[in-house]
Amino acid sequence: MSTPTLREPVFTLTSGPVDAYPAVLRGLSRTIHYDYDPVFLAFYEQVNEKARAAMRLSTPPVILHGEPVLGLEAAAASLIARDDVVLNLASGVYGKGFGYWAKRYCAELVEIEVPYNDVIDPDAVARMLQARPDIRIVSVCHHDTPSGTINPVEAIGRIVAEHGAWLIVDAVSSFGGMEVHPEACRADIFVTGPNKCLGGAPGLSLLGVSDRAWAKMKANPDAPRASMLSILDWEHAWRRDRPFPFTPSVAEVNGLDAALDQYLAEGPEAVWARHALTARACRAGLQAMGLALWPAREAIASPTTTAVRVPDGVADEALRGVARDRYGVAFSSGRGETLGKLVRIGHMGPTAQPLYAVIAISALGGALGALGHKVDIGRGVAAAMAAIDAG
Repeated sequence: MSTPTLREPVFTLTSGPVDAYPAVLRGLSRTIHYDYDPVFLAFYEQVNEKARAAMRLSTPPVILHGEPVLGLEAAAASLIARDDVVLNLASGVYGKGFGYWAKRYCAELVEIEVPYNDVIDPDAVARMLQARPDIRIVSVCHHDTPSGTINPVEAIGRIVAEHGAWLIVDAVSSFGGMEVHPEACRADIFVTGPNKCLGGAPGLSLLGVSDRAWAKMKANPDAPRASMLSILDWEHAWRRDRPFPFTPSVAEVNGLDAALDQYLAEGPEAVWARHALTARACRAGLQAMGLALWPAREAIASPTTTAVRVPDGVADEALRGVARDRYGVAFSSGRGETLGKLVRIGHMGPTAQPLYAVIAISALGGALGALGHKVDIGRGVAAAMAAIDAG
């Protein structure tokens, strides 16, 4: 039986991986240098310095050579010691998921969990830390993409720092699309990557690591060493006079260089502004068509992913299928507990442009109509355009 030919989507409006900037694609096509060639060693140091500037770090970041799941699991394996009590903050599928890694390494895992359309209350964190002064590590997902919600990591970070605990922040799908930086939110390990808001390719993790996190990892006899999960092995690999633990992903480093150049040249504040405007226009259009956002309150909705509830009587897989096949627009499904309940529209990197909000509204509205759920697309587009005009 022959395999049917699938048409490639014209617009990938997913929550990641996202379409890469043209400059990144050109970067990926550069020469693959030998990793110990002096040219590459100097280049790697320069890329690391660009990442440090973009992340607003006072110390060099770590580049791990695998997509950000590697960075998150490595953070759990390296920072958490066998006698640690870990507080995991779960407001969505990915936040909850980090707890499964943490549980492998810690003495005890405690959690604050809220409905997956809501976010963590910093006061609840303060109360938990007061009740459990033995908590040594706190973990939080800043932007839980399966819910399209944003946790208040700066407020949480202040509370955790006052308690004296270490903080792990998953900023994989938020860094580069909004104002969030490792030192500003007092993260001890801050994990992100180039394949979301930076408009790069999947394949690398970027970590901001505090001095106290380095000290704790070095004192942890169970922290991975000589391992793919090791952060310690890469502490000094950014220096041109130090060896790599293993062969780095040269092509992806070329792409990361281009992505960082794009981000820094445009200016972070300008990048954040167009992400926010695109999401604002998208939300306005969807609500004008009578659709409901997944987040409990618009104030907690992400500027990099819009999660919209699937109307009753409509199957999310069919909705996404029609949008893709008829209009050439790819959306993301929910994950885990949100699977089948919502559709996610990504506003990341090159698709964080207001025009793409109009495309998303038109394709989603057209697909709903084709499935028998009529909406007023014109009203949705008009609301989106009004939001764009208002800035």
